Amino acid sequence: MSNTLESYVNHLVSVITVDGRNIVGTLKGFDQAVNLIMDECHERVYSSHRGVEQVILGLYVVRGDNVALIGEVDEDLDTRLDLENIRAEPLNECKT
Repeated sequence: MSNTLESYVNHLVSVITVDGRNIVGTLKGFDQAVNLIMDECHERVYSSHRGVEQVILGLYVVRGDNVALIGEVDEDLDTRLDLENIRAEPLNECKT
């Protein structure tokens, strides 16, 4: 896993946590437990009634045991998204 994460360092990533949160920011580093250090972060809060709310988090640490999914974000595509008009149900937490 660390080889894959290494290629994401200093790139924009989206992290889905086990409690259903979506955190987007620049991956600055990680360790063997997949604890993530992210900068310029915001949480995208989805709603079926309103557009996507973006909550500014700044520098943020995500514990490795809370990471369900991590992927690189296509910055070009991301800047073209009209988040105010996107409606979606919030994610449920992962059940293990």
